[in-house]
Amino acid sequence: MAITQVAVYAHMSAVDIEALGRELDEIRQDIEDQRGTRDANYIRRAIAFQRVLDAVARVTIGVSRGRLGWILGTIGLAVAKSVENMEIGHNVCHGQWDWMNDPEIHSTTWEWDMAGLSSQWRYGHNYRHHVFTNVLGLDEDIGFGLMRVTRDQRWRPYMLVQPLQNLLLAATFEWGVAIHGLDVEWARARSGADKLTQARALIGKIARQVGKDYVLLPALSGRGWRRTLTANVSANVLRNLWAYVVIFCGHFPDGAEKFTATVVDRETRPEWYLRQMLGTANFDAGPVLGFLSGNLCYQIEHHLFPDLPSNRYGEIAGRVRALCDKYDLPYTSGPLLRQYLLTLRTIHKLALPDCFLTATCHDAPETASERKFSGHNTIDSAEVGRSAQRRGLRAALRAVAAPTTDCSTVGWTKRFRGWPGMSTHPIEWVAAVGGRGSRCPR
Repeated sequence: MAITQVAVYAHMSAVDIEALGRELDEIRQDIEDQRGTRDANYIRRAIAFQRVLDAVARVTIGVSRGRLGWILGTIGLAVAKSVENMEIGHNVCHGQWDWMNDPEIHSTTWEWDMAGLSSQWRYGHNYRHHVFTNVLGLDEDIGFGLMRVTRDQRWRPYMLVQPLQNLLLAATFEWGVAIHGLDVEWARARSGADKLTQARALIGKIARQVGKDYVLLPALSGRGWRRTLTANVSANVLRNLWAYVVIFCGHFPDGAEKFTATVVDRETRPEWYLRQMLGTANFDAGPVLGFLSGNLCYQIEHHLFPDLPSNRYGEIAGRVRALCDKYDLPYTSGPLLRQYLLTLRTIHKLALPDCFLTATCHDAPETASERKFSGHNTIDSAEVGRSAQRRGLRAALRAVAAPTTDCSTVGWTKRFRGWPGMSTHPIEWVAAVGGRGSRCPR
């Protein structure tokens, strides 16, 4: 099952959690104190770059007659759309630039270049997802209502086709985001009239977006309308695929833990910080890949400080990683390809009924709880912090991952720490005798 006691799972005392919270608050205060011209210039340059790239790409598509020109223009358009959605739209809608008091670059006024309404997205994402990150029953982004990504979600027969659903969602991600935003708004609507108002607002946005991409711009291209139409379709699909990969790699690789709803009862801010650090994952990226991903390669830092400027996440990451070392916490990160392959493995594996799965719902690569440490010689959370050398969750995970010679319970066990360069959170495969899966005791 999911984590029910975050402190116990993290092997941290209440004193250490409070100390961690104070140090993270200091990071926030430092960045807020430093915000200024440098950050304002960054977002304005990003917007200018995106608009110029968009215009150049469209002109290239329109004036070129060869295949190479069309390909280059389409790729440029896809990049421009990705930058607009992720580095600009996503981060502006988080309020990262509201402190500038610029009416154009403000969370309440920005409308992004995609099918969904930014106003509907903001509630489901900024509040439901970021406040209740990976809390079952509260965070609708766990599987986006389509896929099973933790063993805590009950298996249903339709989940057998979730690998195909995954491909469809990847190609149509902007539409999935739009429908998901409407679903969340409907869930909090007080009346049928409220639902109708939200539906009409989304239909209006879709009509404008479809009209621009698939009617107006092709019509303005005259005889080259087919080239423009196919370029727009292709660029939108490429943008959808890229956004899907980035988002999924931040939330569903091994090490991005899930939690029961009880963890938010009387949750303090330091405890919220700790849950964000345990519930998200990064992927390794340089400046270019970071910019193209909206700096969501720093998903851990983004969830700790969702309203701080995205151009600061790189420097924040060094300080957060140092805190993870100090408190012996895992800092879940790795190459983009590997993070995505781990996500794919989870999606394909959990499409199967539990009887086909190995390991347990307390100790599987994609699902864990504090009970995974039962029977292992890991340090008691109450003892953490009493010695000069802290031993916390990372040490406990290493102890659980250590090879075992006791085959009396599960038949045979194979555990390994993964490929070179892997994050500190271990990958584990546990197989029972005869290949039979184990069900989780409820």
